[in-house]
Amino acid sequence: MIYLQLFLSFMQVGLFSIGGGYAAIPLIESQVVNNHAWLTMSEFTDLVTIAEMTPGPIAINSATFVGIRIGGIPGAVIATLGCIVPSLIVVSVLAFIYYKYRSADFMKRILKVIRPVVVSLIAAAGIRILSNVAGFGGSIDWKGLILFSAAFVTMKTTKVNPVLIMVACGVVYLLLGIIIR
Repeated sequence: MIYLQLFLSFMQVGLFSIGGGYAAIPLIESQVVNNHAWLTMSEFTDLVTIAEMTPGPIAINSATFVGIRIGGIPGAVIATLGCIVPSLIVVSVLAFIYYKYRSADFMKRILKVIRPVVVSLIAAAGIRILSNVAGFGGSIDWKGLILFSAAFVTMKTTKVNPVLIMVACGVVYLLLGIIIR
């Protein structure tokens, strides 16, 4: 039964993740935190962090991590397949349609309407995760909030590689954890 729930939950994520990985975050949250309570919001924030840091799409990494936690290796395979199969079908059909009608006016209008929706989904997910780090509804993770601010300012004001920023923030967080207990 759990395998069917994993497959169907991540099938919904894969099917309705219009806009890519970041747009999938609210859908994943809905399934794993709200609907099934497989993870707490704090665990979900950790999941998004790990899924972002590891190679591959966030939705697929999340499906694999949740699947392995809930159902072991078979759960990871089933959740990942649930996430991949609908996307594979939808993307294949959309690619065919796009290449056939890419210069048509209706296609340009459709894409113009979809863009703001995707941006709002990404912003909503980011605000929810930031509010968890900032401590709205709980204790404030000062180290996380300071590092978020530092990483944000660094990304906006320099051309430093994001991977280096993530590594530096991780090292600083660990050091702060040793210094501030």
